[in-house]
Amino acid sequence: MAKNSPDNPELKGLIRDLEAPKSSPIYKAVAYELGKPKRKRVSVNLGKISTLAKDGETVIVPGKILSSGVLDKKLTVVAFAYSEAAKGSITKAGGKTMTIRELVEKNPKGTGVSIIK
Repeated sequence: MAKNSPDNPELKGLIRDLEAPKSSPIYKAVAYELGKPKRKRVSVNLGKISTLAKDGETVIVPGKILSSGVLDKKLTVVAFAYSEAAKGSITKAGGKTMTIRELVEKNPKGTGVSIIK
């Protein structure tokens, strides 16, 4: 686990599970990002996601998703945390939101998933 591991027990457990020896490389990369100090953790706006992702894609943000910008694609967006407005915008665009743990259970190998940070 990262040197400056977070105090949040839910986050600690998620990082530990993502770092497991049998975990896929994409999930280990997500664990590394989540293990950073809170002030260095990723926050991504919907506008950036819309610019970088292709329609129908599954993207993972190792941090929080914020609502600034317009999402004009139908995406599956996975993150540790969302602002309420961001969740609403994703759903309104025809996409869906998932937690990182839900994605790992559904797609243990992480195939077809892109990291946005």
